[in-house]
Amino acid sequence: MSIKAFTRPFTQQEPINQEAIDAATKVLKSGRLHRYNTIENELSEAALLEEEYATYQQSKYCLACASGGYAMSVALKAAGLKLGESVLTNTFTLAPVPGAISNAGGNPIFVEITKDLILDLEDLSKKAEESGARFLLISHMRGHLVDMDQLMEIVNENNLILIEDCAHTMGAQWKDQRSGNFGLAGCFSTQTYKHLNSGEGGLLTSNDEEFMARAIIYSGSYMLYEMHGAAPSSKVFEDIRLETPNYSGRMDNLRASILRPQLKNLEKNITRWNERYQVVETALKEIKGIEVPLRYEEERYVGSSIQFRLPGINVTEAELFIKKNKELGVELKWFGNDDPIGFTSNHKSWKYVGRQQLNKSDEILSSLFDLRLPLTFSIDDCMHLSKIIIECSSEFIKH
Repeated sequence: MSIKAFTRPFTQQEPINQEAIDAATKVLKSGRLHRYNTIENELSEAALLEEEYATYQQSKYCLACASGGYAMSVALKAAGLKLGESVLTNTFTLAPVPGAISNAGGNPIFVEITKDLILDLEDLSKKAEESGARFLLISHMRGHLVDMDQLMEIVNENNLILIEDCAHTMGAQWKDQRSGNFGLAGCFSTQTYKHLNSGEGGLLTSNDEEFMARAIIYSGSYMLYEMHGAAPSSKVFEDIRLETPNYSGRMDNLRASILRPQLKNLEKNITRWNERYQVVETALKEIKGIEVPLRYEEERYVGSSIQFRLPGINVTEAELFIKKNKELGVELKWFGNDDPIGFTSNHKSWKYVGRQQLNKSDEILSSLFDLRLPLTFSIDDCMHLSKIIIECSSEFIKH
């Protein structure tokens, strides 16, 4: 091949900005890293983050916690999930989602997806009725929003308790409503590869006061719930505080201090991600035989990664396609591999969940490739890697 190799790393994030570094240094110098270690009536960094993120998210309440996975599991517990209960969720997701269901004591029931990588609403209706499940933990996987109007009709018809995994949709919207505000709770991640970066961390939002009070006690607030930045009134905790166990999943002040300055730049960064996404999307869409998921007009997405399919590609070809891209510096992930590699896995490798027949999703995942688009890439970088993908795909496209 004559095309020049791509040399930028796909896991390199932008450096933490000076304002965040200064805030972290201040916390370190104080020695007060624990979120409840404050002087007099000051609000801790964690409490301030909760206050500021609730404002950004346009929700009443917010809890800063240890991870996005913890946010999901504690949300299910706070919503009343009982041991062994079924929880509907996407087939196309990452391991922390069924892991959170299992951690909360639930049993995942996977719902098929469409070729646009969103929940198959017909299958959701069918499985909601057949299973009698009370819960839907929807994963807005890789930032793809289903038709939320239709989804809410199904949720309401089946009296489902909706919890949204918004690890990839922080800042996204359906029409004028933020992702995470459609159901009982929204769960967000601040792990390094997400839209805010504290290495690890999570945020849980809701407008339901009793739900949030339980989540706060679960998170390990002891009896210090009044020291939270976006919490219900102390009266709501009167009984809940004695009935709810402590699962110790708090966020510390150091991580919160790093996140607060980043939140100020989130909207600007969403624009930057989408500029990069659209460059790659446009290039790939021009090639017959490469399928890029369609987006709804009502969806305001955050394009921090892009997915595409090569329909009809077999296992041997998929492995060779990945190898050819890798040789030219482009790191693709493939969701058709039944053996988990790094962060990438599918339902066949989650052996703690009973095996389920998901033929439609399996066919889609078998030809699905995934590409990170960090903000360390320039527009020219995105054009370059698009050319490599197109060049490497030529022999595998089925006409």
